[in-house]
Amino acid sequence: MIIEYDGTNYHGFQRQQNAHTIQAELEQQIRRLTGETVPVFAAGRTDAGVHARGQVIAFDTVTTIPENRWAPALNTFLPPDIRILESSQVSAEFHPQFQATSKRYSYYLFRQRTGVVFHRHHALCSTEPLDLDAMYEACRFITGRHNFLAFCARGSTAKSFERTVLDCILTSYGPYLRLDIEADGFLYNMVRIIMGTLLQVGRGKMTPDAVGDVIESRDRTRAGPTVPPQGLYLVSVQYPPGMGENERK
Repeated sequence: MIIEYDGTNYHGFQRQQNAHTIQAELEQQIRRLTGETVPVFAAGRTDAGVHARGQVIAFDTVTTIPENRWAPALNTFLPPDIRILESSQVSAEFHPQFQATSKRYSYYLFRQRTGVVFHRHHALCSTEPLDLDAMYEACRFITGRHNFLAFCARGSTAKSFERTVLDCILTSYGPYLRLDIEADGFLYNMVRIIMGTLLQVGRGKMTPDAVGDVIESRDRTRAGPTVPPQGLYLVSVQYPPGMGENERK
């Protein structure tokens, strides 16, 4: 299934004891719909407050609900901040995380004084002056295959810190500044730390080419701060051809 959700009222995707999570909500409503207790697996375990426009989930079921009827059936039970967009049948071996070839995230800044009330849970709201040209220039140092240890928060269980960033683009339009980034994988809080580092460039506290030095240093203390979660969205997940209709752009 491809799903979207507003993560404001949840403690992230992954099931936790004594916490309200996306995974727990999905599993509870699948149980109400089918009577089955099944684990739900996701392409990415988004953190508390993070949103998704194209999260991919998978689970096993023996129910006779047709694959294209799952969305309206399950949406009847789900709260309005979680929606099933598409559903399809895949092989029993399919895993939404381990078979993904890339993921794409967006991070939003809302740069206008009026309207903060409506955007505070869905973007980082800030009107500080930024050197956008310097930030655009800094993005090119992010692209490519690097060791991103400097952009990884403590607590990561990753065995390797090398990732390939396929795309890293900043776009300014109206009151918004949006970072779009696609990679073959992401480390813990990697996108939020990259955005925090780009903001340091925009503030004039770091030069664009210093971003390359930060990567080479593999030193987390040299990168920017971790920006808040509410501006982050999991946009899409890509899979090898022939693995089912599990892509969303």
